[in-house]
Amino acid sequence: MDRIDLLRVFVRVVECTNFTRAADTMGMPRSSVSAAVQELEKRVGTRLLNRTTRTVTTTPDGAVFYERSLRLIADMDETENLFRDSATAPGGTLRVDVPARIGRLIVAPALPGFLERYPQIDIELGMTDRAVNLIEERVDCALRVGPLSDSQLIARPMFELPLINVASPAYLGAHGIPRSPVDLAHHRQIDYASPSNGRVAPWEWLQDGELRTLAVEGRVTVNSAEAYIACCLAGLGLIQIPAYDVQAHLSAGALVEVMPAYRAPPMPMTLLYPHRQHVSRRILVFADWLEHLLASHVRPEGSHAKRGTPRAATRKR
Repeated sequence: MDRIDLLRVFVRVVECTNFTRAADTMGMPRSSVSAAVQELEKRVGTRLLNRTTRTVTTTPDGAVFYERSLRLIADMDETENLFRDSATAPGGTLRVDVPARIGRLIVAPALPGFLERYPQIDIELGMTDRAVNLIEERVDCALRVGPLSDSQLIARPMFELPLINVASPAYLGAHGIPRSPVDLAHHRQIDYASPSNGRVAPWEWLQDGELRTLAVEGRVTVNSAEAYIACCLAGLGLIQIPAYDVQAHLSAGALVEVMPAYRAPPMPMTLLYPHRQHVSRRILVFADWLEHLLASHVRPEGSHAKRGTPRAATRKR
């Protein structure tokens, strides 16, 4: 095994925090992965990993070596593809994960155009509201909505997703129309529990440029966007939802926007992918396509994409 392959194995072990999981994702025997790390430690003359029966963590030297390894692997991949990419159409299987509603309403209907434009790329499309583990589940890129947890993933900012407050006409007829957050004391919200951590989000709004929150009474708790909207349509309470997500219901009169002057702050949308794959052309062309697609569906008039150099994911707020 050459030196760059040793680095790739070491990086995967760090990312998976486990020799067995790393071996499974690389299609290698666990013994070969362990031997590769041992050889690398012998070459560099220091212990890189702390090993226990359940998990693996980096030593102080290993943490420094991990960051340097990421850069070396990225430089090697970029050098190898320097001329190949300009002459060859991107191809291969791309494993993508997106939030369920965005996948069903936006991405899936537009996929025929992408596949026609890139006939050598096949798509494995996952739709889930939970935060998948890109490394362990072998996902090439994932679209996230909302604040990000700290990680070593590369984050490409897309757009901010505008949120609005809505309720059904039946609910408003029974409880009245709230005009400001002061009125929420006499209303109910449908509680949305995060699929990742179970935390119920409070009611939020921006006032004088500051984020305000309020715990509003609710009798129903859901953990998916589909259930959130369905319960609102059933008249069970108020919700805060991306505007694109309920546009058809608003147009049909099945839902009504309330308190337009007291909206929650927009939610950032970010495309994440592992550092080791940041030069893959199929990821880059998909990211460009997805950005344009989202712009046509969710970008409010007059706004702009939050574009920039991809960076390590950090917490937004």
